[in-house]
Amino acid sequence: MTGNGSDPDAERQRLAEADAGRVAWRRWGPYLSERQWGTVREDYSPGGDAWSSFTHDQARSRAYRWGEDGIAGVSDDKQRLCFALALWNGRDPILKERMFGLTNAEGNHGEDVKEYYFHLDSTPTHSYMKYLYKYPQRAYPYDDLVSVNGARGRNDPEYELLDTGVFDENRYFDVFVEYAKAGPEDLLVEITAHNRGPDEAVLHLLPTLWFRHTWSWAGGEAVPSLRDVPGAIRADHEELGARWLYFSGDARTLFTENDTDNERVFGSPNAGPYVKDGIGRCVVEGETGAVNPERTGTKASVHHVLTVPAGDSATVRLRLCDTPPDVSRSEFGQVMEARRAEADVFFEGVVPDSLGEDERRLVRQALAGMLWSKQYYYFDVERWLAEHGVDPLAADPRVRNSAWFHMVNDEVMSMPDTWEYPWFAAWDLAFHTITLSMVDIGFAKAQLELLLRRLYLHPNGQIPAYEWNFGDVNPPVHAWAVLFVYELEKHRTGRGDRVFLENAFQKLTTNFTWWLNRKDVDGNNVFQGGFLGLDNIGVFDRCAPLPTGGHLDQADGTAWMALYCQNLLEIALELAADNPVYVEQAQTLFEHFAWISVAMNRIGNDNHSLWDEEDGFFYDVLRLPDGSATRLKVRSLVGLIPLAATSVVGAWTDRRFPELVLSAREFVRGHPAVQALVSSRDALGPGVDGRHLFALFDEDRLRRVLARMLDEDEFLGPHGIRSLSRYHAAHPYSFGVHGETYGVGYLPAESDSGMFGGNSNWRGPVWFPVNILLVRALLNLHAYHGDDFTVECPTGSGRKMNLYEVARDIADRLTSTFLRDAEGRRPVHGAQPRFAEDPHWKDLILFYEYFHGDNGSGLGACHQTGWSGLAAVTATLFHLVGAGDDRGARREEPLS
Repeated sequence: MTGNGSDPDAERQRLAEADAGRVAWRRWGPYLSERQWGTVREDYSPGGDAWSSFTHDQARSRAYRWGEDGIAGVSDDKQRLCFALALWNGRDPILKERMFGLTNAEGNHGEDVKEYYFHLDSTPTHSYMKYLYKYPQRAYPYDDLVSVNGARGRNDPEYELLDTGVFDENRYFDVFVEYAKAGPEDLLVEITAHNRGPDEAVLHLLPTLWFRHTWSWAGGEAVPSLRDVPGAIRADHEELGARWLYFSGDARTLFTENDTDNERVFGSPNAGPYVKDGIGRCVVEGETGAVNPERTGTKASVHHVLTVPAGDSATVRLRLCDTPPDVSRSEFGQVMEARRAEADVFFEGVVPDSLGEDERRLVRQALAGMLWSKQYYYFDVERWLAEHGVDPLAADPRVRNSAWFHMVNDEVMSMPDTWEYPWFAAWDLAFHTITLSMVDIGFAKAQLELLLRRLYLHPNGQIPAYEWNFGDVNPPVHAWAVLFVYELEKHRTGRGDRVFLENAFQKLTTNFTWWLNRKDVDGNNVFQGGFLGLDNIGVFDRCAPLPTGGHLDQADGTAWMALYCQNLLEIALELAADNPVYVEQAQTLFEHFAWISVAMNRIGNDNHSLWDEEDGFFYDVLRLPDGSATRLKVRSLVGLIPLAATSVVGAWTDRRFPELVLSAREFVRGHPAVQALVSSRDALGPGVDGRHLFALFDEDRLRRVLARMLDEDEFLGPHGIRSLSRYHAAHPYSFGVHGETYGVGYLPAESDSGMFGGNSNWRGPVWFPVNILLVRALLNLHAYHGDDFTVECPTGSGRKMNLYEVARDIADRLTSTFLRDAEGRRPVHGAQPRFAEDPHWKDLILFYEYFHGDNGSGLGACHQTGWSGLAAVTATLFHLVGAGDDRGARREEPLS
């Protein structure tokens, strides 16, 4: 072991060494999924029903094809060797090796993990990590959770684990798992089980080591091996070499193979006597013959039987490293304590001193969740298709993702949620990088580059959306994230990464061209993006053919493309400071934006605009086969996203690129439609300090949209901007087609329909990602208009605010979702008293997928720190910049 002293700059030094490629500090990390079963990758069924083709019940007995899962698990960055925690309380029918949850068909609001676990801490290199799992001492109520939830409807609340009574009288263990790196290949593990109950209790603790199954598939590798040596388990792998898992105390080792129990799963003979579920059968069922007496295999556990007195704890220590047994070891506790201290010092440099204790806790846990949600993601689509009998040169539309045979995913990636969404999603990932850049800008940049590589980006230029359908369309926010991360690094260091920016720009222009060619049906700069990640927000399923025929001109799809234009334009201007060739590209992008701005306001011979002058709002337009059109007057985020398409550039553009400004003015003068709708002040004229604003609206329309957005009876909720106006609670929108009525009403909580599985809802709740874009837009608008431009906030209150103050107000509302109120309750946890009153629960925070539009309680996936981790941004943003300081909203001058 090395580095057993505490160094205040140690974590930043490790990051620098890892970024430079000198030391592989990121090689080991929390890269093990929390759910591999039920994923598309593991689905080999003829009908493509991933959830039922590989179930939780099968998972303990069936070897995975593409990845592994576990509790509080770690692995190397190719997931060759895995380590995780298994437990048994003496009452459960099975060994607890992975998190249990309901499938999409079982939950009354879609898939739903039914466990309590918390990502408490992590440094970006994973030199220190901390995790908590709450394990009941009573039998885990598997059947009760399935049956009760199955009997409930979409209008009923979900039946949670706390509702079952399994935690009554505090009869559970708090199992803390801590990791500390003594070196890049030297990992210390400390597991502490606290008995919170009133009586002595027995806990079987089984730290488990195993190899990802790679050897029996077509073209499989050599079989690795685990074997018992004195005081350790030795692991040998042809790529990793030798590793040892050291342990101490009164424990025995149990060995089996990470091979499928064909007899149990498929009713066919097993290839050998020792299979994946052998350790569970030995411990739970007493079947000693299920484990290998020779103590060799590809899966092994260290079995500790701990008797823990009431209110007391027991600790187990292990060490996973590449050091042979004859090499001396340094003091375990000293290294562990040093890494804890270094983590504290690192985050002191991330979290502003002005934050209170509860806010600091929020930021630390949000960032921990982000860092724990990094997962090794392996999916060779061509091989997967071949295993499904699909010729990659003859795509079969009946088989999912058959047009994406070029994709080879073989990386550590940031997941939205490693149980409910253990696969990348393009627009989620873009938002992840915003939060990740607070602590690890190198990893954030690498994540943005991933989806633009040739092994991800489709040859036609499309960015893959998500595992269930790579060919679907997510909002094009990649360029926005690239620009944000680039500017943040430049702000911190004084120099931006031009290589990163230029490489991204080249790939993004390819994707931008794909959008132009594929998503503009009429060629009039109005876009039909389809799904766009907003699930059930519209009157119709935007991924399906319309029941009316025709197509939708989407206000949000068009606004997303306007934002895309703006972001690429800003990047082109930044690159043009060094290379004049980008000036012409900037001009082209300006012209694209100008035509989109025209189209948002006046399209077609009938001049049927996406803007509704009477309502002062943007709506989708339904274009019917007979040429007629009608606005779908649903006041939703669809009509607020045009506000997000707002960018500002500094007066330096006039000085650096006078030819660009001149040609842009000539373009406007030469096109009456552009000149009529894009005023010189808003598009080209100078604002505060000579800045230029690019937006889809003039000042009058801006005020009208803001009046609705900041109305507490419409969009402005106590915890952020709602996804649908509360106006539709009393005034639901309906549209009749062929005797059927399609409607949209205000639903502040879960969805009442099965659209897109019904496990998310954009008809009322608060979603962090779009809120962040709106906050950004307000900061940009303030940078342009200055302090003299004020609006009522909330609308009708008589209270005037400038747009910086409005942005801060919204950010504070978002942050308050997670902070204790005057009664000590965190809105995110709803009415659950245990999270407010119990000392072992009250400091724990869950980061849900979205939040109740009226009270802020968490909904959907409960560990989707991916984009709800943006709470770390909202909690710190306005503490890092002073009032009136709009850094991050604009660039004053490019740095050569």
